[in-house]
Amino acid sequence: MASPVEPEFRGARRRLVETLQDKGIRDLAVLRAVDMVPRHIFVPETVRHRAYEDSALPIGNGQTISQPSVHARSVEHLQLTGKEKVLEIGTGSGYQTALLAELAAQVFSVERYRELLDRARPILQQANVRNVSLSLGDGTLGWREYAPYDGIVVSAGAPHVPPALKEQLAEGGRLLIPIGDREEQMLTLFTKRGGRLERRDITPVRFVPLIGAGGWPG
Repeated sequence: MASPVEPEFRGARRRLVETLQDKGIRDLAVLRAVDMVPRHIFVPETVRHRAYEDSALPIGNGQTISQPSVHARSVEHLQLTGKEKVLEIGTGSGYQTALLAELAAQVFSVERYRELLDRARPILQQANVRNVSLSLGDGTLGWREYAPYDGIVVSAGAPHVPPALKEQLAEGGRLLIPIGDREEQMLTLFTKRGGRLERRDITPVRFVPLIGAGGWPG
C-alpha cells in the first residue's frame, strides 16, 4: 500500500504505534500495518485532529470507528501471515478493512449501511487498497460465494455466533466476534476444529449491535 501520508500526521501515527506497543501489541506485522494505514482519511474531517488518539470516534449512521488498540488486538488474534482469505463483517469507515488488506492476501467485507459503504469505497481507493472486495448486505449471512475463509472478524456485538459464519469458516480458521448483550460484550476468539468452534474469551468490549437475520433484530 502506498499510503497518502501527509507530513503532519507521520509523527502522530508513530506515537500511536508506540502507544500500542505499550498496551501489549507485539505482532510486528500488525504494528507495521498501523504505521502504514492513514487513519485520518477514514474519519470525518470534524474529528480528524483526533485520528491518532487511541479512542473510538463517530463515523455517522450511529456507528463508530473503534479505538486503534481494539483494532490492533483484534487483527493480532487472527495471526495472519499474508496468505489468508479474510471475511470482515461491518466495513464501517474502512479503516480495519485497510489494516486487514495489509495483513492478508484477500479481504471480503460486508456492510449493511449503503451510506457507509459508499463513503468507504473511495477512501480505500485513495489509500491504494487493491485486494479488497466490498458488498452491501446482511453481514450475519456472511458472503457464501467466496467461502470458506481462513479468518472472520465481526465488528459489531452479537448474542451468539451467526450460523452462516460458523459454516463459512474454514477448518482451522479463526473467528473473532464480540459476544454478549446490546450494551456489553466479550471479545471472543473461536477456532474451528473438527467442525466445532473452540472458544477463548479475550477482553470485555462495547460494540454497536450486530443487526441481521443471524444477530439482533433491527
